[in-house]
Amino acid sequence: SWLERLGLADRATDSLDTLSHGNQQRVQLIAALVNEPELLVLDEPFSGLDPIAIGVMAELLAELAAAGTTVLFSSHQLDLVEDVCEDVVIIDHGRIVLAGSLADLRAAVPQRFVDIRYAGPSPDRSRFGSADVLEAKDGHVRLRVDRESDLAAVVALATAIGEPISFDYQPPSLSELFRQAVAA
Repeated sequence: SWLERLGLADRATDSLDTLSHGNQQRVQLIAALVNEPELLVLDEPFSGLDPIAIGVMAELLAELAAAGTTVLFSSHQLDLVEDVCEDVVIIDHGRIVLAGSLADLRAAVPQRFVDIRYAGPSPDRSRFGSADVLEAKDGHVRLRVDRESDLAAVVALATAIGEPISFDYQPPSLSELFRQAVAA
Protein backbone atom coordinates (compact mmCIF):
# COMPACT_ATOMS: atom_id res chain seq x y z
CA SER A 1 0.00 0.00 0.00
CA TRP A 2 1.02 3.64 -0.37
CA LEU A 3 0.98 4.01 3.42
CA GLU A 4 3.55 1.24 3.79
CA ARG A 5 5.62 2.44 0.86
CA LEU A 6 5.89 5.94 2.28
CA GLY A 7 6.45 4.82 5.87
CA LEU A 8 3.07 5.84 7.27
CA ALA A 9 1.44 2.47 7.99
CA ASP A 10 1.89 2.90 11.74
CA ARG A 11 0.26 6.36 11.56
CA ALA A 12 -2.81 5.35 9.50
CA THR A 13 -5.31 6.24 12.23
CA ASP A 14 -3.62 9.47 13.34
CA SER A 15 -5.27 12.81 12.69
CA LEU A 16 -3.58 14.81 9.91
CA ASP A 17 -2.95 17.79 12.19
CA THR A 18 -0.90 15.62 14.58
CA LEU A 19 1.56 14.62 11.84
CA SER A 20 4.86 16.35 11.19
CA HIS A 21 5.20 18.56 8.12
CA GLY A 22 7.08 15.80 6.30
CA ASN A 23 4.40 13.21 7.08
CA GLN A 24 1.71 15.64 5.96
CA GLN A 25 3.62 15.95 2.66
CA ARG A 26 3.52 12.17 2.32
CA VAL A 27 -0.23 12.03 3.02
CA GLN A 28 -0.87 14.69 0.38
CA LEU A 29 1.14 12.69 -2.13
CA ILE A 30 -0.80 9.52 -1.30
CA ALA A 31 -4.08 11.42 -1.82
CA ALA A 32 -2.84 12.54 -5.23
CA LEU A 33 -1.71 9.03 -6.23
CA VAL A 34 -4.89 7.15 -5.27
CA ASN A 35 -6.51 7.83 -8.65
CA GLU A 36 -3.37 6.97 -10.67
CA PRO A 37 -3.09 10.40 -12.34
CA GLU A 38 -1.56 10.94 -15.76
CA LEU A 39 -0.23 14.31 -14.55
CA LEU A 40 1.14 14.86 -11.05
CA VAL A 41 1.81 18.50 -10.07
CA LEU A 42 3.72 19.00 -6.81
CA ASP A 43 4.91 22.12 -5.01
CA GLU A 44 8.15 21.63 -3.04
CA PRO A 45 7.62 17.86 -2.58
CA PHE A 46 10.88 17.44 -0.63
CA SER A 47 10.15 20.18 1.91
CA GLY A 48 10.25 18.95 5.49
CA LEU A 49 11.59 15.50 4.60
CA ASP A 50 14.63 13.91 6.20
CA PRO A 51 17.37 12.50 3.91
CA ILE A 52 15.92 8.96 3.96
CA ALA A 53 12.43 10.21 3.10
CA ILE A 54 13.90 12.39 0.34
CA GLY A 55 15.48 9.27 -1.18
CA VAL A 56 12.18 7.39 -1.01
CA MET A 57 10.31 10.34 -2.56
CA ALA A 58 12.86 10.78 -5.35
CA GLU A 59 12.75 7.06 -6.14
CA LEU A 60 8.96 7.09 -6.20
CA LEU A 61 8.79 10.12 -8.50
CA ALA A 62 11.30 8.48 -10.86
CA GLU A 63 9.23 5.27 -10.90
CA LEU A 64 6.03 7.21 -11.64
CA ALA A 65 7.73 9.06 -14.50
CA ALA A 66 9.16 5.81 -15.90
CA ALA A 67 5.66 4.30 -15.81
CA GLY A 68 4.31 7.16 -17.93
CA THR A 69 3.02 9.67 -15.39
CA THR A 70 4.07 13.22 -16.18
CA VAL A 71 5.58 14.57 -12.97
CA LEU A 72 5.85 18.34 -12.72
CA PHE A 73 7.13 19.94 -9.55
CA SER A 74 8.58 23.18 -8.30
CA SER A 75 11.52 23.23 -5.94
CA HIS A 76 14.27 25.46 -4.66
CA GLN A 77 16.32 22.40 -3.71
CA LEU A 78 18.26 22.36 -6.96
CA ASP A 79 20.61 19.55 -5.97
CA LEU A 80 17.57 17.27 -5.66
CA VAL A 81 16.06 18.56 -8.89
CA GLU A 82 19.34 17.76 -10.62
CA ASP A 83 19.27 14.20 -9.30
CA VAL A 84 15.62 13.54 -10.18
CA CYS A 85 14.73 15.51 -13.31
CA GLU A 86 15.46 15.06 -16.99
CA ASP A 87 14.00 18.40 -18.12
CA VAL A 88 14.03 21.69 -16.25
CA VAL A 89 12.52 25.14 -16.55
CA ILE A 90 14.06 28.06 -14.69
CA ILE A 91 11.66 30.92 -14.06
CA ASP A 92 12.78 34.33 -12.84
CA HIS A 93 10.17 36.95 -11.95
CA GLY A 94 7.51 35.14 -13.97
CA ARG A 95 9.52 34.65 -17.15
CA ILE A 96 11.25 31.55 -18.44
CA VAL A 97 14.99 32.22 -18.58
CA LEU A 98 16.19 28.68 -19.31
CA ALA A 99 14.44 25.48 -20.35
CA GLY A 100 15.30 22.11 -21.78
CA SER A 101 16.96 18.82 -21.13
CA LEU A 102 19.25 19.15 -18.13
CA ALA A 103 21.95 17.13 -19.87
CA ASP A 104 21.78 19.38 -22.97
CA LEU A 105 21.78 22.58 -20.91
CA ARG A 106 24.83 21.45 -18.92
CA ALA A 107 26.68 20.31 -22.05
CA ALA A 108 26.06 23.60 -23.89
CA VAL A 109 27.89 25.76 -21.35
CA PRO A 110 31.52 26.40 -22.39
CA GLN A 111 32.87 26.29 -18.84
CA ARG A 112 33.77 23.25 -16.80
CA PHE A 113 34.54 23.06 -13.11
CA VAL A 114 37.45 21.28 -11.49
CA ASP A 115 37.16 20.39 -7.83
CA ILE A 116 40.38 19.29 -6.15
CA ARG A 117 40.50 17.97 -2.60
CA TYR A 118 43.89 18.08 -0.92
CA ALA A 119 45.28 16.19 2.05
CA GLY A 120 45.70 19.04 4.51
CA PRO A 121 44.97 22.72 3.90
CA SER A 122 44.29 24.19 0.46
CA PRO A 123 47.26 25.64 -1.39
CA ASP A 124 47.36 29.42 -1.65
CA ARG A 125 45.22 30.75 -4.52
CA SER A 126 48.20 32.56 -6.02
CA ARG A 127 49.95 29.24 -6.71
CA PHE A 128 47.39 28.51 -9.44
CA GLY A 129 48.66 31.39 -11.59
CA SER A 130 46.16 32.53 -14.19
CA ALA A 131 43.68 29.74 -13.45
CA ASP A 132 40.22 31.03 -12.49
CA VAL A 133 40.12 30.02 -8.81
CA LEU A 134 36.55 30.24 -7.54
CA GLU A 135 37.24 28.87 -4.07
CA ALA A 136 40.26 27.78 -2.05
CA LYS A 137 39.57 26.76 1.54
CA ASP A 138 39.40 23.79 3.90
CA GLY A 139 41.47 21.49 1.68
CA HIS A 140 39.27 22.21 -1.35
CA VAL A 141 40.06 24.18 -4.50
CA ARG A 142 37.45 24.88 -7.19
CA LEU A 143 38.59 26.10 -10.60
CA ARG A 144 36.60 27.25 -13.62
CA VAL A 145 38.16 26.23 -16.92
CA ASP A 146 37.14 26.37 -20.55
CA ARG A 147 35.93 22.98 -21.79
CA GLU A 148 38.69 23.13 -24.41
CA SER A 149 41.38 23.49 -21.70
CA ASP A 150 44.19 20.96 -21.55
CA LEU A 151 43.01 18.80 -18.68
CA ALA A 152 46.39 17.10 -18.36
CA ALA A 153 47.96 20.52 -17.71
CA VAL A 154 45.36 21.25 -15.01
CA VAL A 155 46.09 17.89 -13.36
CA ALA A 156 49.85 18.53 -13.59
CA LEU A 157 49.42 21.96 -11.98
CA ALA A 158 47.23 20.53 -9.21
CA THR A 159 49.73 17.79 -8.37
CA ALA A 160 52.75 20.12 -8.57
CA ILE A 161 51.14 22.40 -5.98
CA GLY A 162 50.09 19.82 -3.39
CA GLU A 163 48.92 16.28 -2.74
CA PRO A 164 45.44 15.85 -4.27
CA ILE A 165 43.25 13.12 -2.83
CA SER A 166 40.40 13.63 -5.32
CA PHE A 167 39.92 15.37 -8.63
CA ASP A 168 36.50 16.05 -10.20
CA TYR A 169 35.89 17.57 -13.66
CA GLN A 170 32.30 18.37 -14.61
CA PRO A 171 29.97 20.77 -16.39
CA PRO A 172 28.11 23.35 -14.29
CA SER A 173 25.60 22.12 -11.73
CA LEU A 174 21.95 23.13 -11.96
CA SER A 175 22.63 25.70 -9.21
CA GLU A 176 25.37 27.25 -11.36
CA LEU A 177 23.09 27.22 -14.43
CA PHE A 178 20.41 28.90 -12.34
CA ARG A 179 22.77 31.65 -11.16
CA GLN A 180 23.95 32.29 -14.73
CA ALA A 181 20.41 32.34 -16.16
CA VAL A 182 19.03 34.66 -13.48
CA ALA A 183 22.03 37.01 -13.73
CA ALA A 184 21.61 37.40 -17.51
